[in-house]
Amino acid sequence: MDRGGSKMLLQSIELKNFRQFVNEKIDFSTDQDRNVTLIIGENATGKTTFAQAFFWCLYGTTEFTDKNMVNRVIAEKMTPDQNIIVSVTLKLKHGSADYEIIRTQEYKKSYSNKVTGANSVLNISVKSADGNTRYLKPLECESEIKKILPKELSNYFFFDGERIEKMSKEIASGKKSSGFSTAVVGLTGLNAFLEAIKHLSPTSSKSVIGKFNNEYTDDSSGKMQTFTTEIEALQAKISKSESRIEEIEEELNSARTSKAKFEEDIKQYADGEKLQNERDRLNKQLKAAKVTKDQFVKSASKTFNSEITQFLTMSLAKKALEILAHSDFSGKDIPEMHSKTIEFLLNRGKCICGTHLDPGTAPYIKVQELLQYLPPQSIGVTVGQFVKDTRQKFAKDITLYQDMGQQLGNISAQEEAIVDLQEAIATISEKLDGDDVREQVRTLNNQINACARTIREREDEKKRLLLQIGSANTEKNQKENSRSELSLLDKNNQQVELYKKYALCIYNEMLNEYKEKEQTVREKLETSINDIFKTIYDGGLSLSIDEHYNISVFVTDYDGGVETSTAQSISVIFAFISAIIKMARDNQRENGDESYSEPYPLVMDAPLSAFDKRRIKAICSAIPETAEQVIIFIKDTDGELAEENLGDKVMTRHYFEKVDEFNTRLV
Repeated sequence: MDRGGSKMLLQSIELKNFRQFVNEKIDFSTDQDRNVTLIIGENATGKTTFAQAFFWCLYGTTEFTDKNMVNRVIAEKMTPDQNIIVSVTLKLKHGSADYEIIRTQEYKKSYSNKVTGANSVLNISVKSADGNTRYLKPLECESEIKKILPKELSNYFFFDGERIEKMSKEIASGKKSSGFSTAVVGLTGLNAFLEAIKHLSPTSSKSVIGKFNNEYTDDSSGKMQTFTTEIEALQAKISKSESRIEEIEEELNSARTSKAKFEEDIKQYADGEKLQNERDRLNKQLKAAKVTKDQFVKSASKTFNSEITQFLTMSLAKKALEILAHSDFSGKDIPEMHSKTIEFLLNRGKCICGTHLDPGTAPYIKVQELLQYLPPQSIGVTVGQFVKDTRQKFAKDITLYQDMGQQLGNISAQEEAIVDLQEAIATISEKLDGDDVREQVRTLNNQINACARTIREREDEKKRLLLQIGSANTEKNQKENSRSELSLLDKNNQQVELYKKYALCIYNEMLNEYKEKEQTVREKLETSINDIFKTIYDGGLSLSIDEHYNISVFVTDYDGGVETSTAQSISVIFAFISAIIKMARDNQRENGDESYSEPYPLVMDAPLSAFDKRRIKAICSAIPETAEQVIIFIKDTDGELAEENLGDKVMTRHYFEKVDEFNTRLV
């Protein structure tokens, strides 16, 4: 097939001492019809490293955390003061010329065994169609890369599954992506218009119109210069306000997106908050049940301690009373007399009757004998007191068995209630997964309120700025009219005014033309994206693109957007990338217009991992038709499926074999 026009084709890439690859080279298919190259390998074999080598070679950067590119094993074997060169060589065809792009970086090991790399060096040689080779100067190399493939567009031709997923999350969240706009403008021939418009712009002091404003000849009164200065100041104020409004729009969009997300999140906690309240209620019941149980335990202990002695001695006491009932201790003790009374008389030496009680005398001995009949020595008295006390103690029935039985029953009932409450709380806690739902609800409510406050504040600020812009524009127009009138008094100023009006007229014409072309491109892009998207995802979804290139997903015949799944969002991104590549290719082929971006190769790292088999088939059918050249780095588990669905579009295959943790080779 004839694919006329300028295009870029990758021919080969060679890595030396670059991370896992000591000396490996891949040749790519440049066939027009069999335009797919597959690079297959297990995870962690170096597919991503090889894909990142493109970036490093062209732009000197990678997405690796470790910025040392030198092979780890080689670095370990280096001796102090030894130098090692890391290089990536990319050969490609751009238009009719063959390019050899080489980026090298020298690494050196210090005597402290630290390996460091110098700044990388870019060298480019260009072989023209007539066979002449030209070596570009160092300062020319970077600008030449920009001509071949600007870095800002590279993400749409060299991308991996992670980047797609990141972009898809932006789509799913409604986040604006200025990159989409940049890609479309850069790939559809609108850059030239945009640059011309910027070149003429009346809002810039460095533009054509801006320079005309500085060419007025001042009059003797200095009014012309004053008007120019004031107009420039007003324009600067307007531009500043307009820039701030653009920032506000971004902030509003972000705040609205966040607010919608928080509002959606809080719905998920509605049932959770009810469960949280129920758990709190049960916890209060549990606490009360434990307090009641403790009270029952204390009461039972008190009852047991107060009655246990009587309970245990009751049978013995009753038996003693029976025995004592048949014993006679009367007549031997003296009523109302105490042993201490007798001791007092003996110590005093005189009886209450006046008889002297001298130790050893008969009266003394007689009185001393009375001690055995008096308390506490007196058995009769003691027995009498015992009988009296015992009868009083056992006058009422001891019901320890019944009392303890009842109280232990109360304790058991509370324990059962506690177990039931604990089980109910555990069930709720499992549902809540240990989270304090109400705290999360409070946090989300605070976040919603903060977003709402931000929205109000930014909308108020936007209104104020729009009023300021309107007022500044009115004042600016008045001063421009006054300056125009004043310019009629000077021949040079008349000429400047005329030239400026011509430039302004051209500016307005180009701006209108740009808007019309941009709208046509956007409509065409939207149609193309939907066509590609529907081949991948036939789920009744449609896509729309607004003037800011925000992509929204809609259910067909349904008024309103929908939240997309990861697979759907990735399908959107894939459709977008495919569509703009296809548009760039088709425009150049149909129009032969070199202002349109040339068709670029598509280099994809793990693009199929997020899809099921049916959609992998659809994507594999779409990829070869999307770009002039397709290079796919793919894990081995997807490789067979990819090959099956790509069919005869695959020209070349390469396989990675892992030697060890730090080395991979091609087989």
